[in-house]
Amino acid sequence: MRDWIPLCAVEAAIAHDATYPSRAAEYGPLLAGLLETGRSLDGRTVAKMLLRRETFCSQLNALFSGIDLLIVPVMNVAAPTLADLAAAGRAPPAIEARLRFTAPFDMSGHPTLTLPGGRTNDGLPVGFQIVGRPMEEALVLRAGQAFQQTTSWHRRRPPIS
Repeated sequence: MRDWIPLCAVEAAIAHDATYPSRAAEYGPLLAGLLETGRSLDGRTVAKMLLRRETFCSQLNALFSGIDLLIVPVMNVAAPTLADLAAAGRAPPAIEARLRFTAPFDMSGHPTLTLPGGRTNDGLPVGFQIVGRPMEEALVLRAGQAFQQTTSWHRRRPPIS
């Protein structure tokens, strides 16, 4: 999980090579910071992260040798409010807590589908992910469609005040 943000930064820096840093003034501070992180990592650090990702992918693929799909939460809490997000800030532990259940599959490349799956006692929406084997997006989508055909969570809308 901790490797996802720096690897994402490296990939983003590569994707923005044509315009960053030559047009850095046109970038917002968060994206510029991410790109700077990606540009500053040395090759040995990136290689170690890639090796850890490879190990994780192998372990996850071994898990999928005995199952078709994995159902996991999207976040460690129900939908956070903007005030909750502002209070948590951008400190690494807060970011890691928010990405704990999604970043591993971003890292591994396994297909996921996020759906609404309920509400807390306070009425906040709760989401879950359906995770599949590599290249089995169709199975993930069929499972999501089957869930939506038997539930109505995807039709519910919060009141707008």
